Amino acid sequence: MNLIGNVVEHYVFLSATIFALGALGFLVRRNVLVQLMSIELMLNAVNLALVAYNRQHTGDMNGQMFAFFVIAVAAAEAAVGLAIVLAFYRLRATVFSDEADQLRN
Repeated sequence: MNLIGNVVEHYVFLSATIFALGALGFLVRRNVLVQLMSIELMLNAVNLALVAYNRQHTGDMNGQMFAFFVIAVAAAEAAVGLAIVLAFYRLRATVFSDEADQLRN
């Protein structure tokens, strides 16, 4: 028995639900800013699952270490993604992802 009892399954179910909502938001929405927020939501769901599994195995800190790496990747993704969106908005005056195919010209 660990500190959180036998409820790791609840955290994993919550994580899967949040990940599914993020994936659905990414696939359905056309706004690039909303798509970036959906990616952040999916990365946070992965962090929740990693930390929940780490709490199950209290001897090592691998889950929290990977969660910190995911946080660093999410920060880099947000910075690069927002820079690309800003450049795209200056070029086309829109943030809809279906108009990005016009960048080939």
